[in-house]
Parts: sequence; structure tokens; C-alpha cells
Amino acid sequence: MQDNGVLLIIDDVQSNAEVLGNILKDEYQIKVALNGQKALELSRLKPLPDLILLDVEMPDMDGFEVLKQLKSNSDTANIPVIFVTGRDATAQEEKGLLCGAVDYITKPVRPVIVKARVNTHLTIKYQRDELVHRATYDQLTNLSNRHHLTQMGMKIFSQAKRHEQDFCAIIVDIDHFKAINDNHGHLIGDKVLKSVADILNHNKRVEDFLARYGGEEFIILLSNCNIEDATFKANILRQRIQGLLPHNIQVTASFGIAQLNSSHTTFELLIKDADDALYKAKENGRNRVEAHTIES
Repeated sequence: MQDNGVLLIIDDVQSNAEVLGNILKDEYQIKVALNGQKALELSRLKPLPDLILLDVEMPDMDGFEVLKQLKSNSDTANIPVIFVTGRDATAQEEKGLLCGAVDYITKPVRPVIVKARVNTHLTIKYQRDELVHRATYDQLTNLSNRHHLTQMGMKIFSQAKRHEQDFCAIIVDIDHFKAINDNHGHLIGDKVLKSVADILNHNKRVEDFLARYGGEEFIILLSNCNIEDATFKANILRQRIQGLLPHNIQVTASFGIAQLNSSHTTFELLIKDADDALYKAKENGRNRVEAHTIES
């Protein structure tokens, strides 16, 4: 099990929160909230809680309402919640589980039971997180994979379209990558891929989305960015890749850029135009940036 997980304890009675905190403080980082509103605030602060221990009966906002609001927020919806209650009532337990709680602990709490149930549900959470990560991220580069790109790309594309914002897509392709694999072996080829991925990742804005598109190709999605700014950024990335020299191998990359316009009714059409620009960059000698132009 992962050490030093973050637990959020929510109880309007401070002494009750202290009892739970004292049981768990040697193994976990503890946050405490004494009311529902404060609990919701703390639950959204990073590092996010790995698990929440939630008192059912609180004034102003009871545990059921806190749980409802946690589940309605995408940042906190998947945090496991264990209800802590003084009532050993089947109906109340059933309601909590139906609302999304993963377990129940009754007061007065027993340290062995508290530790065991926290350990169990954290283990399940970490296993689930690992499965989600493997399904979402590329194992070699640790960038988003193509599946995640499709999900996020459509979402970012729709937002830009709806709000009429500038939005660009850049496709990056490592030049002559097959020759690198053939001449130096796939292990070195993997290290080259990782080096290029690191350059792209370390030089993107927080709001940019970067993914491995497949093979030696990467895609960068730039929100609130026009074609001129995207071209400038792509040329900086091109120069930095050229200066990498991983294992003393000269590596270059070609870039194709497309900006969202009225002809792009789908995310796939935007990517197609960026891919067409990339093809042009390769036709014109590689190690260059080409932007898609709208034919008049």
C-alpha cells in the first residue's frame, strides 16, 4: 500500500475528529474539517484527499449532503468516502451506500477496525488509479495516449468552438525515426522517443494538452493560441529537439500546424489539416514547421 496518503476527517465534534486523527496520524497525512462547507473547500485543495472519513450527523449540512456535493464535482467524485456514525441503523447505512459511500464505521470507533477499513479502501483506490493511468497514459513516455487524446481533444475542441476561441493543433514527427531504430536498435530508439517527449512536456504551457499520437508522432493542443503564436512555439521546440543529441545521435523533427476554423466541424478534421501540413513539412525537406492554409 502507498505510504503517506492524505485523509480528510469531517466531524463537527472536534474531539471525535481528534480520536480518528490520533488513530491514523502515524501512517497518513491528516486534514480535518469541522463542518460541511469547510470540508468541501478542503476536499478540492491539492493534494486531494485519497480517502474521506465523513460524519453523518452534522448541523447545517449533514453527511449525505456533503457526499452529494462531492460526487457532483469531477475533482472529488472518485474519492472514496467512509461514513462514520453513532447510529447502527440499517436504513441509514443503505442510504449512504446508495449515495456513493464505500463503507460505514460506527461510533465508538475501534482503532483496529478503522485502520483495517481505511487500508482496504485505499488499496482498492490505488489499484483503480493504476488501472486508469495505464488506460490513459503511454507507458514509455508517460504522456497521454491516443485514447485519452481523443477524449480530451473533443472536449477542448468543443469548448473552443462554443466560445469562438483561438485553438491550434500541432503534430510533431521525429524525422527518419526508422533509420534510428535500424542503426542503433530499438532500445536506443525508445530513449530518443523519451528524450523528445520530455522536451515537448517541459516546454508546454500548463493549459496545453500533449499526447503521444502513435509511433514517433506527438500532438500538442494549444487553447487560446493563434496560428502565428503556434508557429513561433513550434520553431522553438524544433530548435530544442535539434540540439538534444541523445546518445550523440542527431535528431530532428517536422511540425504541422492547423488552426480551428469554420470548416472544422469535428476534432478529426482539425487534426487532418495539421497532418496535411506535416506532410508538406516532410515534402519540403523535414526539420521544419509548416502551417495549414485555407485555400481560397
